[in-house]
Amino acid sequence: MDAFESFHPVPAAWLRDSDLAPFIPAYVRRLVDRHYAANTVRMYVYSVAHFAHWARGHRVDLHHLGDEVVRRFIDEHLPHCTCASPVQRCRHQVRAALRQLLVTLVDAGELISSDQPNAIEDQLQRFDSHMVHARGLAENTRIRRLGVVRALLRFRATDDPDVMATPSADELRRFITQELSRISPASASSLAGALRSYLRFLTLDGVGVEHLLPVIASPAHWRLAPLPQTLSPSEVARLLDAFPPELPSHLRGHAIVRCLVDLGLREREVVNMELDDIDWEAGTLRIRKGKSLRVDVLPLPQTTGSAIAAYLQSERPTTVNRHVFVRHVAPVDEPIRPDVVRNTVRLAYRRCGLPYTRVHILRHTLASRLLETGGTLKEVADMLRHRDLDTSMIYAKVDIGRLAAVAMPWPGSVA
Repeated sequence: MDAFESFHPVPAAWLRDSDLAPFIPAYVRRLVDRHYAANTVRMYVYSVAHFAHWARGHRVDLHHLGDEVVRRFIDEHLPHCTCASPVQRCRHQVRAALRQLLVTLVDAGELISSDQPNAIEDQLQRFDSHMVHARGLAENTRIRRLGVVRALLRFRATDDPDVMATPSADELRRFITQELSRISPASASSLAGALRSYLRFLTLDGVGVEHLLPVIASPAHWRLAPLPQTLSPSEVARLLDAFPPELPSHLRGHAIVRCLVDLGLREREVVNMELDDIDWEAGTLRIRKGKSLRVDVLPLPQTTGSAIAAYLQSERPTTVNRHVFVRHVAPVDEPIRPDVVRNTVRLAYRRCGLPYTRVHILRHTLASRLLETGGTLKEVADMLRHRDLDTSMIYAKVDIGRLAAVAMPWPGSVA
């Protein structure tokens, strides 16, 4: 039986004439095994057929396929494409289809994985290993610092991205100037910290760059100067009500926001939560691999547990993955990513008419609520899992009751 007879005759003919034809059955199996919808599988195959037709016309050899060839097809061919129907011209869909194709070819031994590191990526891997094993930094911190260092290395690699050399003071100044033009003062402090960390790593690696450390100066930014932004009780109620039953994945969204509002979890802690972390009998939740690199056990409020249970029983797709929150579209055997948490909260803000965008506001709100109900800063630090009590000091400024008790009368006022 012809493997392509179930497809439209035009893309079927393109595939038969290409070097990719033997790999299409494995490609389809990969998508089906990951629970892609039948229509999505068909559209992905048509995207691959379109790419195969273009590659054959440009005499692209099978073994030379890779990210750069895919980029040329998407950026140069698709915008001016006049190929016969049915072709897919949605860049996002075509890119996703071809990403799965490259993985299929790697699995078949026809391609070397595009994940093989070049000189820049190899350097970043070594720096990341240093941050993990020598510094014990949390994943989010490492991701931010790797982003800064990757930008620095690419800024310096003008002609050959694989060229690695010690940065000069002038290059460092120009890079910092470029970055400061597009980021906030708070982010500037993070930029300076990442660059200093990288230079210290180079020093430990035997590269003499100690003289460059004075070049990196942080702009003035007082950490405890601003008031932490919080939501009022009525705004919290509006946010929690922003998940009507007709909304796709409304139970997952409500459970995620419950975790943020009731427990003050960070985005990555929500993403990393696993089924085995919940002790339903004891009513506790174990937080593993948090920012403090320790295991914390938190009480699981009844409202939070009920929201998670409703999601697990009524909406979570069948999967062998042990993470609590998983993808609802193919591939469903994978956990959600932090951007799903951010988008869930931001869209909920928008639906209920709140003028906010940041997820971290919900941690501030929990801290403020604890203080308003008689809690101490130590209890806030424990609940939010701060390493240092000083980190929680900013919340003293929103504890209106205690501030009023110690406030001095204004000179000249009537007591």
